[in-house]
Amino acid sequence: MTRERLIDTFVRLGSELRTIGTTTEGEAIIARAVEDNPWFTRADILQAVDAICSDMLDGEHLRAWVAHYPMATAPQRVAVIMAGNIPLVGFFDLLCVILSGHECHLKPSSKDSVLMGHVVRLLLSIAPDIPIHMYDATAHYDMVIATGGEDANRYFREHFATTRALLRGSRHSIAILDGSESEEELHGLVADITAYSGLGCRSVSMIFIPRNAELRLPHTSAVNPKMTNNLRSIRALYALQQRDYGDYGAFITEHGDAFPTRLGIVTLCEYDNIVDVERWIDAHRDTLQCITTHMDIKGGVPIGHAQRPTLMDYADGIDTMLWLSR
Repeated sequence: MTRERLIDTFVRLGSELRTIGTTTEGEAIIARAVEDNPWFTRADILQAVDAICSDMLDGEHLRAWVAHYPMATAPQRVAVIMAGNIPLVGFFDLLCVILSGHECHLKPSSKDSVLMGHVVRLLLSIAPDIPIHMYDATAHYDMVIATGGEDANRYFREHFATTRALLRGSRHSIAILDGSESEEELHGLVADITAYSGLGCRSVSMIFIPRNAELRLPHTSAVNPKMTNNLRSIRALYALQQRDYGDYGAFITEHGDAFPTRLGIVTLCEYDNIVDVERWIDAHRDTLQCITTHMDIKGGVPIGHAQRPTLMDYADGIDTMLWLSR
């Protein structure tokens, strides 16, 4: 398939995907996805689909993006082993592999198989000859892109010891405030924290604030029953331990200098000088996925946009298209 035909296929996919929340069939798919993974909500799925359709499947944006990269003259077999922490989180890797001119052999996460299966069926219905296949653990692959935790990555390193591999682990996202944020930005920050129940690597879990500043965030309620139960147990534990914390409804905050180890907690880290924050960022680049702020910080994105990665926002800061072209 030519690259132009591939682009047209993905643009048509965007048009098809947009209807998922407006048809009986689409609502049934959403219901099955939520049943399979109770951490997903209908709102999560619609948000993920909208972000993909608006920011990744626009024809003009796609053509401008792929113009920076060559099309493979000798297609390779690329295994894509996907995560399932948020809806359709593995879609971008599929897009990169196909538009690079390679074959995509995908393994959806069991937590996201309903939605990814729907996307694959739509693509095959639009272009039956699109090079998408299901992953076979016994087969040989020329390259592999795999996302998982530390245990999964240890397995990947052993299983693909002789295969060119791009392995992704856990990352965190931060917000940097200076106290002059608008109400709109503060509401956006809450969305950056709470979207997808905080399970995404782009979900803000640490906030840098000026020392002794008051954190003025709006109070919201968790929409996912699993998160509600999780927060209830944390509050009970903290009350028993007589620990101080801030309660914002859908999440709680506590002061510290390390990323939280439990879902639903956001660390507040006070700073005296923004230079100290920039030094901290430089020392932790390998663990950061997204920095949201309205300050002039290298790599920063606007507050409220953490969950809307563009085509140039590559996971782990590694240009996936360039990696595939090599």
